[in-house]
Formats: sequence, structure tokens, C-alpha cells
Amino acid sequence: MDEKNSKISVLFNEKKYDELIFFLEVEFKNKSSQILNLLGVSRLFNNRDKKSLMLALPEFKQAYIQEKKTQFGLEALINFINTAVDFYIMQSPVDDILNNSSTYLKQANELYDEATYFFGYNERLVSAIIRVYAKQANLDKILNGYQTLFDHGSLNLSTFSSWIYFNNYKKNWSQKDYLKYTKLLQTYVETIPENKLAKIKEKKGDKIKIGFLSSNILKKHSITYFLKTVLSNYDKDKFEINLYLDNKIEDDNTNEFKGLVKKMSNISNLNNVDAINFIRQDEIDIIFDIMGLSSVQRISLFKNRLAPKQISWLGYCNTTGIDNMDYLISDPNLIYPEEECNYVEKIIYLPNIWNCHSELNVERVDIEPPCLKNKYVTFGSFNNFNKINDSVINVWSQILKNVIGSKLILKSSSKVDKNYIKKKFIENGVSNSVVFLEKRKLIKHFSLYKQIDIALDTFPYNGVTTSFEAISMGVPVLTMKGYNFNSRCGESINKNLGMKDLIAKDESEYIFKAKKLAEDQDELLKIRKKLFAMAPHSPLFDTTKFSNNFFNCLENI
Repeated sequence: MDEKNSKISVLFNEKKYDELIFFLEVEFKNKSSQILNLLGVSRLFNNRDKKSLMLALPEFKQAYIQEKKTQFGLEALINFINTAVDFYIMQSPVDDILNNSSTYLKQANELYDEATYFFGYNERLVSAIIRVYAKQANLDKILNGYQTLFDHGSLNLSTFSSWIYFNNYKKNWSQKDYLKYTKLLQTYVETIPENKLAKIKEKKGDKIKIGFLSSNILKKHSITYFLKTVLSNYDKDKFEINLYLDNKIEDDNTNEFKGLVKKMSNISNLNNVDAINFIRQDEIDIIFDIMGLSSVQRISLFKNRLAPKQISWLGYCNTTGIDNMDYLISDPNLIYPEEECNYVEKIIYLPNIWNCHSELNVERVDIEPPCLKNKYVTFGSFNNFNKINDSVINVWSQILKNVIGSKLILKSSSKVDKNYIKKKFIENGVSNSVVFLEKRKLIKHFSLYKQIDIALDTFPYNGVTTSFEAISMGVPVLTMKGYNFNSRCGESINKNLGMKDLIAKDESEYIFKAKKLAEDQDELLKIRKKLFAMAPHSPLFDTTKFSNNFFNCLENI
């Protein structure tokens, strides 16, 4: 046995995973928990493709079952849960049917619930199961998981920022709470001694040097449409722009952006010190964080300051809590003057709207609402399923009950197990009226709006890109008043279209307005005609006017 263990150690340390897998399979007919777990880990290290993950899953599960109450069993379970999520993410809709990948998420839930009796609280185990809850769009369990980590003092920068981020999906906190917790987040952010960092140099030369830092400059990410607006419309005699990518992957879209800026650099492989020094040496005057506290963030860079002036915009619609984040770009509809005290940043108010979509869809042809042909009204929402909390489901269910024969089409931009949301609609007695569509390519995605009469906005976390898309296709968006930046995005969008009647003050009025509009097809047609006529010239899509306002503000800070 010592000889076998020695060979295992050598093969593992030399990263000869193919040989190790073969050796483990041949030499150990009756596999112990240790061997099963090692076999699964070797498969993942060797090749993280669908086949390897699918083979590793039963090995991790069996390793846990054989030694449920031991530390080794715990490690196997954590491996199983994380692998179940990774496997689910990799699956196409066809793969899901063949492999039933959501079953592994369900098993992860069941095994986790069982394991808590044996192990009680374990930070890594809780962090792993939160990933499952996120893929199941179970917001309450996500937040309870992060609350558990917080109560045990087990949050790190990544989990703490994620906790804050997910709280935007449900009205648990006031804006004062966001301020309190984001300021607390600072204590988790690395403070780097200045003697390790390059000096920040004040502006020199005639041009203002601007930097943008993002992890989402990819074709599939919606943020690119808004960023492209300003990168395609700036005075090159006044401004020089650098783009810093935190993308591990680059695609055709990143290449397109490269042609819009003076310099594009990828910092994804740089640690915080090296990344800060790299950007500081470019002598940037103003730098934008367009990630904020989203799922991928580099807030530590901004805490330690990259440029004389730092601005939060676009990627995160709330305060960052970071003292060195000097400004936050907003508009008069999103943050009221008396509320500025609940944001760390000084608020820059753009004249009309805080962002602008770079292109209208080319398929804008159908003015008549589809209900005229269908003889029933179709509501729709293509927002992230994590935004569809229990309150949203309850309100939408009431609408479906009140509008006889109506349907609701749902589609998420990210891959999420729909079973939890389906269950909630079943409990509300309207599941037969709800249609779930799979994620589509962009062209097909836009064509789906032709099936929608009225788009329903989520709350408190409003849609942004999805609302711009719907409006570009002539589909009105019904939204509800909010209490802070990210819950008022729909309100700002509709006000800038002159569509104040599509803003409800509360849930009751939201239901009433949806029913009223659904039953008045003449009014619905009138609204769609208005959207087709005015949307291209509105602040939502007037890229030249928006860019002028945007850069004028930068010259004056």
C-alpha cells in the first residue's frame, strides 16, 4: 500500500492526471472514499469538460456517502456541490434533457440539508450551496446563506460584496442599509502601502486622459451597448481614452472596442499591486469603474486609487461604499438631492438619463400589438430570473388572473434552473399561463419581442437593457416607483419617453394599470405607434446628445 500511495503522490505532484486516473481505476477495485474523491479531483484537474464533470459527480457523491460524518466526507460533499453547479452551467438545453443536470442541483440541496446535522456550520459548505441557490433563482435561500456567513463572521471581500449585490434584488434594506454595509465592506478591502505603488501624477497636457475598467467587454454582455455610446462619440482633440479589461476571455467584440480607444490593455492576470501600478503609470486623469459590486469586481483597485478622479457608472446602480470613489453618475429621476447623504460618492446628474443605448434594433417593423391577431394579451419579461422574487411572482400572478386568457412569456439572459419559479407560479394557480423560453442568440432574442404586447418590469431591481430592448421594438414597459437608484431605473426610462402613465406608484396600481392597458387595445396601439415614432429621437437612443452631455460633465468636475 505504501508503494501505491507513493506512486499516487508522485503522479499527482507531477500533474500526470491521465496516468493517475488510469492507475486509480485499475489498482483499486473496491474504492475507498479517499480514492473516490481523489479520482474525481483528478478528472477535474485533467480536463474540466462535460464528460469529466459528469464522471466526477457520482465519485464525489459516493465518497461522501461512505464517510458522511468525517472531515473527508465533508470535502467530498463540497466537491460534489461545486461540480454540480459547474456541470449545470456547461449544459445546453439539449444537454439538460439528456443529462438532467438540474437533478444534480436538487441532490446538492438534499445532501447539504443532511450534512448540516453532521457538521453544523461550515464556511466552505455554505459558500458552495449558495452557488446552487443562485442557479435555482431561490433568492430567499441565497440571502439566508449570506446572512449565515455574516452572522458567523465568515464573509470575505467576494462573499460580502455578493451579499450586498443580491440584496438589491429584494426590498430588505433601506438605502441607509446599503450605505452602512458598503462602508463596512471597506474593512475587507486590501489597503496597500503607498511605498509599493507608483505615484499618481496630476494632469499634464491639453487632453483629458480617461480610463474605463470592466470585466464585461464581451459580445454576449449587454453593458457593451451603453459603453459603446461614449466610446464612439468623443472629441479626440479633447480626450484620450484607455480601456482596461478584466476579461479572461476576449472575442470579436473586444477587438471592435480596441479600434475605438487609444489603448486597450488586459489586466486580468495582474494582482492588485501590479494592476494599480500598471494603470497609474498610464497617468490617467479620470477612471471609471463599470463593475461596482457585481459578480466580477476589482473594487480593491479603486480603494487604493488608480487616478486623481474615480467615477462609478453603468455596471452597478448603487453606492460602492468606497471612500476613494469620488463620483457616481446618475440623473434627476434616480437620486433626489435630499438622498445624496446615503451615497458615499458625489452625484453627477446628467441632464436627462444616466445611460444611452448605442443602437436601435433593425427589426422594428410590426406596429400592431400581437394581441390583435392572437385574440389574447401576452405579457413578457426577459430579465434575470434572480430579479423575479416572490413579490414579483405574486403581482404578476394577480395580473394573469385579472386579464382573462392572458399569457406571460419569461426568458433569462443567464442559465438558471426554472423549477423554483415554476413552483411559485403553480402555488399561485397560474402556471398554465406562463411560458418559459430558452436563451437565444441575439437576433432570435430580439424577434421574441414581436410576441409581447406589454413588458412587465421587475421590482425592486428594475430591468435596464431589457427595457431598452423592448422599447426599441415598440413594446411598452410597465414599471413601479422605487426608493433608490436601482429601483427607479424603469421610472427614469419611461419619464424620458414621456410615458409617465406606465409608472405605477405601488403594487395595487401596477396590477390595475396592467389590466387597464391590456383591456384597451386602442390605447395599446396608440402607445406602440408613439414609441416607434419617438424612441429613436429620445434620450434613450440619441447617442450624440448623450455623449455631449457626458463629456461636458467630465470637463467640469
